[in-house]
This record gives sequence, structure tokens and C-alpha cells, in this order.
Amino acid sequence: ACAGSVEAARSEFHQERGGAIPTSALHSIHIAPIELDVAKRLLIEHHYLRSIPGGTQISLGAFVEDRLLGVLTFGVGPANAHRLVAGAERTDCVTLTRLWLSDELPNNSESRVIGIALRSLAKETTLKFVLTYADPNAEHMGTIYQASNWIYIGESQASSLLDFGDGVPRNGRTVGHMFGTHSVKHFRKHGVNVTRIPQVPKHRYIYFLDKSWRDQLKPEQLAYPKKED
Repeated sequence: ACAGSVEAARSEFHQERGGAIPTSALHSIHIAPIELDVAKRLLIEHHYLRSIPGGTQISLGAFVEDRLLGVLTFGVGPANAHRLVAGAERTDCVTLTRLWLSDELPNNSESRVIGIALRSLAKETTLKFVLTYADPNAEHMGTIYQASNWIYIGESQASSLLDFGDGVPRNGRTVGHMFGTHSVKHFRKHGVNVTRIPQVPKHRYIYFLDKSWRDQLKPEQLAYPKKED
């Protein structure tokens, strides 16, 4: 996308609605970096978690012509995620932390946008692999990652989200980036009423940008999970 596309995203993305994009336009979708505050505004307005994760390093917009119709963010993810791959350092991986696409986009747009983003990361960065998580709490099994040929490596450890009374659930990493700690005991000691929201384990997927690292994956590749009838 040209600079004008990004500028249009900043000022006009929340004002223009053009109706459903025809399926024939699927291949006209392209991505470009966008400002973090633009990504944040869209995610707070449209994503089911109503937030942008702390530690976000890369924010990309999905465009059709000059219209911004989607957001992807990549960030640090779990502290020890790199240890899933032998010999990897923290700087070798990122986690796909948010994906939102407008309902105006046609079916299969998610897989196409993810594919474009992964090819861009492989070309423009030295990253070796990307992780992502599908949340069963939101009835997500990772179908779009399965369609994009990610490797399924089982479930993560269950964790809790934190609610500071504003109705916005935040994970510990985001809270840590915001306040320097995610200790519930610390917040309560200082008069902040924090509520834990228990979560079930999430489905984990990994995608190798550098295919030569595939043999260094420690967990066993598993069959894709499916929704029960």
C-alpha cells in the first residue's frame, strides 16, 4: 500500500462503509503497516476482546484499494514460547495476537490475509516462526489456521484473565506491560479491585517462516481439533 493508503486509514477508516466486497475482489486484498493507535482503535471497537495486547511489535492493516478493512497484530506472546523450538531465541519468533476483518470482506479472506502477512514477515524480517492461539471460550478451534497449513501442537496451559472493573478482560502479559506487574495480590494491596476470569486451555498453532527450522520443533505435531457435533 502507498503512504496515502495508510494516511486514509488514520483519518477515514471509521467513517466510510462501502457495502459488501464482492468475492472477485479477494485477490485485491493487500496489507501494509499501520500506526499502533489505528490498530488499537479498530480492535477496541470490533474485536471480541476489545483490546490490543501489551508487547505488540507489528501492526498491519488489510486494505482493499485505500479502504482499511482489517487488522493483524504480532507481539511477544508467552515469555518462553521460543523454547518450543530447539535452539531458538526470543527474537526468532512472534505471536499472532489479534486478527479482525470486516464483515464486508468475502469468505476465505482470513486465510488470504494471514497468508499475505506470513509471506511478508518471511521476506522482510529475520523471524523463523510464528505462534498463534485459538480460544475455545469464543468457540474458536483454529479453522483459519488449519486452512493456512499451520502445525497444531496441542493445548496451552490454562490461565486467567484479569478484570479491573471496566469489563475489559486482559491477559497477564498485557497487564505486566501496562503496570510492570500482573500480581493480583499487588493490586489488591494497593486498593485496586481485580477479578480473575478463569480460562480454559487454548489451541496452539505454529507456522515456520524458515522451513529449515521445522525439524527443531519439540512438541509432536497433532491432528487438527474439530468441533463436536
